[in-house]
Amino acid sequence: MSVTEDKVLSIVIPCYNEKDNILNIVKLVQASPIPNKEIIVVDDCSTDGTREILETEIRPLVSKIIYHEINGGKGAALRTGFLEATGDVVIIQDADLEYDPADYPRVVEPIFAGKAKVIYGSRFLNQQAKGYLANRLANKFLTCLSNLFTRQHLTDMETCYKAFRRDVIQSIDIEEKRFGFEPEITAKISKKRIRIHEVPISYHPRTTKEGKKIGFKDGLRAIYCIWRYR
Repeated sequence: MSVTEDKVLSIVIPCYNEKDNILNIVKLVQASPIPNKEIIVVDDCSTDGTREILETEIRPLVSKIIYHEINGGKGAALRTGFLEATGDVVIIQDADLEYDPADYPRVVEPIFAGKAKVIYGSRFLNQQAKGYLANRLANKFLTCLSNLFTRQHLTDMETCYKAFRRDVIQSIDIEEKRFGFEPEITAKISKKRIRIHEVPISYHPRTTKEGKKIGFKDGLRAIYCIWRYR
């Protein structure tokens, strides 16, 4: 018997104005090779028609849909989703189709097997880097700066694919509302003396024209958060 067969994976999908992608990503999550899944979608006050799609097409496909009445940011949506999770392991899934749910087994099976408490899926392990050079350089800088304070040895602190044993993630008070979540959660896990392991994942970057939401100000906030939560 595979270690995944008697375990449940909670997938938290924060979304904001993703009407063109949300149905596709939910279907990909459904098709992922993990037998027992709890799919939680947190809509962060979308205004583009995403909510209508969630109600008419997606509600029968997922475990829970939670609506924010005020746009709080990715960190706020994740906080809501984590609190609702009931599975053995919790993983983050962005709604933008950059990350492939087919990678779930390699990310979560070490946690299911009791070999790790936290796993990050790295876009830069064992594969050619993708995406804009400026974004890759910014990510490398932020990851190295984070490593300096956390004493982790990460290659991709900013990755979406972060998987946690549920008791670990639910024990952490998340304060950041936007993309500052990434350095915050990394720092707070490190303060618990938990080693973060990495595994390689696939990555299909999109452009700002295609809806990528992270920007220069988020990079500055990440630097502040690395210092604040050190």
